[in-house]
Amino acid sequence: MDIKQKASLFAIVSAFILAGSKFSAGLISGSMAVLSSGLDSLLDVSMSAMNFLAIGKAAQPPDETHHYGHGKAENLAAIFQTVVIIFSGSYIIKTSVHRWIEYQKIKYSIMDLGVMLLSLGFSFFISRRLKKTGEITGSQALKADALHYTSDLYSNSAALLAILLTYFTGQIFFDLFFAVIVGGIIIYSAGMIGKNALFGLMDTSIPKATEEKLTGILNGLTYPYAGFHKLRTRLSGSRIYGDLHVLFCRMLRIDEAHERTRELELEITRKIPSMDIIIHIEPCEESCEDTLESCKIQQRVSSKNNSSPGKG
Repeated sequence: MDIKQKASLFAIVSAFILAGSKFSAGLISGSMAVLSSGLDSLLDVSMSAMNFLAIGKAAQPPDETHHYGHGKAENLAAIFQTVVIIFSGSYIIKTSVHRWIEYQKIKYSIMDLGVMLLSLGFSFFISRRLKKTGEITGSQALKADALHYTSDLYSNSAALLAILLTYFTGQIFFDLFFAVIVGGIIIYSAGMIGKNALFGLMDTSIPKATEEKLTGILNGLTYPYAGFHKLRTRLSGSRIYGDLHVLFCRMLRIDEAHERTRELELEITRKIPSMDIIIHIEPCEESCEDTLESCKIQQRVSSKNNSSPGKG
């Protein structure tokens, strides 16, 4: 089990404990704010479980029908999360309004307050761990899960306020108000998850910071390298794919150029571990004198890349 699966399994177990605690407290008090938060935690369990399976699928190596691997399984899992979470948020809002119209009574206890405080602490710790692991591994599924648990911080805070205000004022309006806020937060977080997942499915280019890191490596090359162009990148789950054309001094032998290319690919993957890079060799079209400064095409390409990183 790799680091991504361990983080996902940790989220599953934690969310399951929180969901059971919230439902127990919410059913006793009748609070929609607490019950809606419990439903959110139950969704966390199912979404994290799906991520666990998607991460395992994405980790499988390329096969005869998937030459680029299975990385987009993470993006598909995130899309499914989006749909389910939007429906759950809408259900919370609808149910809250209905119960307020019927003016159903709410009886809070110290259990409600304790459970929500515990949930707030757990959500903070889970979101931090998932976010850190997602950033280290580049996993889109873990990043989506981290965003969802981050939204739980706001929904749990809202539920806490609902408990306190309803307890001291006796008005169930506050429970309705904050339950609707929780539903809205859930729907908003789902939109953010779906947006990032769609970027991966649409082969969106890699993040600007990573692209600048890549072009920084390429622009720092010295003779016999003579520049690069036609750089293209895309995301697939936690993997980054890219290809480009690298120009060499035309006086260089093909075996030497090939060896230099292999060294460059190793350097790129060492500095950007999640990247799968393909480099095409092209001869420099200008006459060279064994110095990088004399290579005119290098000067032109570098100038162009400085004005528009990664484009060629």
